Amino acid sequence: MTQPLQPLLHDSTVVLTAPSQAWSAVDGTVDGRGIHGFYHSDLRVLDRIVLRVGDAVPEHIQSAGPDAATAVFTSLARQIDDATADPRVRVERTRRVRAGELRESVIVRNALSAPVRTSVSVELRADFSPMQVIKAGLTGAEHPVAVAQKEGGLVLSSGPVSARLTAEGAEIAVDGVQSVLRWAVEVPAHGSVEVAWSVTVDDPSAVVSGASPSAEWSAFAASTGDSRLAGWLEKAIGDLQALRMSTAAQPDEVFLAAGAPWFFTLFGRDSIWAARMLLPLGTEIAASTLRILAHFQGTRSVDETAEQPGKIMHELRPAALTIPGEGVVLPPLYYGTVDATALWVMLLHDAWKWGMPTAEVEALLPHLEAALAWMRDYGDSDGDGFLEYVDTTGHGLANQGWKDSGDSIQWGDGTLADGPIALCEVQGYAYEAAVGGAELLAAFGRQGADEWRAWAGALKARFAEAFWIDDPAGAYPAVALDAAKRKVDTVTSNIGHLLGTGILTPEQSALIARRLASPELSSGYGLRTMSTDAGGFWPLSYHGGSVWAHDTAIAVAGLAKDGHTAEADVLADGLLAAAEGFGYRMPELHSGDSAADTATPVPYPAACRPQAWSAAAAVAVLAARLGLRADAQQGTLEVNPSDGAGRIRVSGVRFAGEARDIEVG
Repeated sequence: MTQPLQPLLHDSTVVLTAPSQAWSAVDGTVDGRGIHGFYHSDLRVLDRIVLRVGDAVPEHIQSAGPDAATAVFTSLARQIDDATADPRVRVERTRRVRAGELRESVIVRNALSAPVRTSVSVELRADFSPMQVIKAGLTGAEHPVAVAQKEGGLVLSSGPVSARLTAEGAEIAVDGVQSVLRWAVEVPAHGSVEVAWSVTVDDPSAVVSGASPSAEWSAFAASTGDSRLAGWLEKAIGDLQALRMSTAAQPDEVFLAAGAPWFFTLFGRDSIWAARMLLPLGTEIAASTLRILAHFQGTRSVDETAEQPGKIMHELRPAALTIPGEGVVLPPLYYGTVDATALWVMLLHDAWKWGMPTAEVEALLPHLEAALAWMRDYGDSDGDGFLEYVDTTGHGLANQGWKDSGDSIQWGDGTLADGPIALCEVQGYAYEAAVGGAELLAAFGRQGADEWRAWAGALKARFAEAFWIDDPAGAYPAVALDAAKRKVDTVTSNIGHLLGTGILTPEQSALIARRLASPELSSGYGLRTMSTDAGGFWPLSYHGGSVWAHDTAIAVAGLAKDGHTAEADVLADGLLAAAEGFGYRMPELHSGDSAADTATPVPYPAACRPQAWSAAAAVAVLAARLGLRADAQQGTLEVNPSDGAGRIRVSGVRFAGEARDIEVG
């Protein structure tokens, strides 16, 4: 029996407005294979959308679109054209996806001197397969699907979810779950004919919904001497607008969906990192992300969900998430993350520095105190003074840092480390959270600031003693401590997350900076997740040698904050080279192949795109190049550009609620 395979994504076209998306071949055809389909939330509503003109699929020549929600597929209908060399009958198919809706219009243009009589048809198939089944590469899942003709169109349904399909002027034929829309048309000489159809989804079980675009983000504009940065920023802002969502529980609070196609929902870690990177565009998304995560903050200890008092959640789903073949079953609200709680505190502190309104910050201080207490009382499960994780259920996530695949924490020879695992970067997060949290407590006259400063100081001392590994090429931090408190010795990108947290001495920071810019970690297209010297390195490994844009951007920001601007520019230049190679829509991750060996970055073929933190990485790189330092309490926004910044002019940077223009170079 052939093993099911996860669909590849790299050569498919996506049109999206969260929580809806349409994936197709480059010509717009949805043929039922792999990822192809129109989705709403976690269901594939249609798995087949095939356009024919004159009973033939038009020949594709171009795909384009003004934004993430729209694609225009241009093709030729040569079977109804004349016999001359120039094509004179063309087809323009425009696909638009809004939250809960797919609309298509088809225009047939005729440059001939005589009218053309033909037909336009669209073949559709209702599916309603769950996303987790599609991700596992499975087909034929057992679920009821009904298709019924109603006045003016069709109603497709499965369980509580229904979709209304309309196609004005079309003849509609239904055969089981399949249907065909057909228009008989006459295209006048030197004229055109347009037909259109749409499908609107109603899902009363959804826990998330779409959110309006940000006017502040729309007002942001950048002009740079390096056109790659401007191009990446423009594409990234458009993608981020399409990823804005809210929850049924808090419909007025906006957050960023993690990414398409698999993660159109609230993820604690992903949403926090994306919001943090986007602070130069305003505090709105940070404040609402903080509030929605505070709404779900843990209040009790529940082993099955990994909830604990003060803990920030990992992900939200409408129902339990079963990952076929992996033995993973996650409850609808799952708290299996070791880093989101400290990251929440870090985001609150940084948003305050960027000018989040005082009353909004103050309202979240009880949640801040609970989050800090979680680090002390629950995050350190064995009392050794470090935050660690272990799945106690047997069907949760085995690894609960950002590198959450089963093989992500390896020894230098490639063997897996045994948990509980204490990740190096999580200790850096905890230190920064304790120091930043103490600053907030003191500023607002609340108790505990001195206690948390002392806690952070003790953690810093323990980290220096327990994590560092001597090496002829220069000492470096272990990626983690294993269950026996041994230093897991693989050199990984995790060490880049320590920069800028304050847990390092200047000398330690310089050692890490040198490592990150070395050929073993810097691929020329960004920072590899694992050094090429490691036994488990493979450039197409999800967390063992690939490059993640957000991971690299975190290192770039930390390098810039600690004063290592030359190394920051090296990694930032790598990301810009990768962005250009991917048409400025940075995928979730790409291969760790060296830029010296390939003229363009090699895709990781199953990578999501767009991905919130990959898009937000563009703003993080801009902020690092400009050397932005915000302190709303002092009323200062410092600009200290790096040597690699060149000419940059941006408008619409927001500080303390006001728009700022910045020009350097």
